[in-house]
This record gives sequence, C-alpha cells and structure tokens, in this order.
Amino acid sequence: MIARQRNRQPASAPTAAPPPPVTDRTVVRDALGVGLAIGASGLAFGVAGVTAHLTVWQTCALSLLAFTGASQFALVAALAAGAAPMAGVAGALFLSVRNSLYGLRLGPRLELPRLLRPLAAQGVIDETTAVAMVQPDRRSTRIGFAVTAVSLYLTWNLTTLVGALGAGALGDSSRFGLDAAGPAVFLALLGPQLRAAGETRSVALLGAALALGASLVLPAGLPVLAAVAAVPIAGLLRGSRKSGSEEAS
Repeated sequence: MIARQRNRQPASAPTAAPPPPVTDRTVVRDALGVGLAIGASGLAFGVAGVTAHLTVWQTCALSLLAFTGASQFALVAALAAGAAPMAGVAGALFLSVRNSLYGLRLGPRLELPRLLRPLAAQGVIDETTAVAMVQPDRRSTRIGFAVTAVSLYLTWNLTTLVGALGAGALGDSSRFGLDAAGPAVFLALLGPQLRAAGETRSVALLGAALALGASLVLPAGLPVLAAVAAVPIAGLLRGSRKSGSEEAS
C-alpha cells in the first residue's frame, strides 16, 4: 500500500493554451487602425498651422518634412502665442530627440538594409514604434512598422491639407475631439499589456492613468510623453519595496 502511494505521480496542473500565432493579416489590420486613426488628427494640425499665421503650403511642408506630431503642434503653439520662430523651433527639436531613442530600440529589431535606413528614419515616431515593439518576431515587426508609417504618413498629410484649406470653416478643432486621438490610440495600444501579470500590468496601468490625466491639461502630443514617467516611478516603487523586504528579513 505504501509502495503504491510512493509510485503514484501527482496530478499535473492544467496547462494554459498557447496564444494564437500572430498572422500578417492581423498585424496589417492593427497597423492600419493606428495609422488611420492618428492620421485623422492631421485635420487639427492643419487648422492650428493656419491659425498660427502659417500659409497653407508652409503648414503642409511641416507635415511632409517634419512628420512628428508633437513637435509640429509645439511649434505652431509657440508661434500662435507670439514666441520668436527660433524659440518655437528649439522646443520642437527638443521634443524630437525622443525619436532618436526610438531608433536605437528599433534598429536591432528591424535590421533593415543600409539603403532603406534613411527612408525608414522618416517614419520613426511614437505610433510606429509602439506598433513595432509589441510584435513577436522580426517579420511582424517590419510589417507593423511599414504599414503604420505609410498609412499614417499619407493620412496625416492629406488631412493636414484638408484642415489647412478648411481652417476658416472648421473653427476650433478641439470641439470635434481630434486633439484626443493620440492619447486614445495610446491607451488602446496598452490593452495587451493590461492582460499581463505582475510589474508589466502595473506599469501599463500607471502609464494609462498618466496619459489620460495629462490629456486634460497638456497640448496634443504631450500626454504620450507624460506616460513615459510610469517607468521610473515603477522602478522607484519596486526599489523601495525591495529595500523594505530586506530590512524586514
């Protein structure tokens, strides 16, 4: 009897089903959703540019050449407030520094040929980085980055032109909710992280709270930057908990 109990193997816990594989179609669908949703907020920039006394073509040139929403909004906001043009440019350049950091993260994941890297650099922004970094492999990363960049670039520039031409008729763009498009999509991108466990979920929740709260008081484009503070805050909290547990032991 005792021998039979010793030989009896403990019942194994049921294993969770593996997550379904990510298909190219799914990546394209998600990337297009981000590109088209964020691209629509180019209407707000077109209106803001003309309101800041830029011409239609100057406003469109900013979208074609700069193509980084937060920096563009920062520049026209400074001009609308009466700041010197160089002061507005300095603020826009400061916000654009983050794109260089994104490039450092994306480079090893994309591993693009050298000839394509200058072209791809034009598409390194918040949204393309967010879509690319959540992909499970290099193929999905490349597809997500490329589809998001192309769809967002085309939509952003088209809606910038429409907004600039219709600035007088559109009036205050914030009443249409276009200024909230960026934070809304950022919160949607956090969805998969909220299903994770442990510290990942805590950082995602904190980032969502920061982005949502900042969207009420900060200009368009800046709430996503405010959410970055979730990472060092979570690190400090983790360090304090670790120190407390070591002292208790």
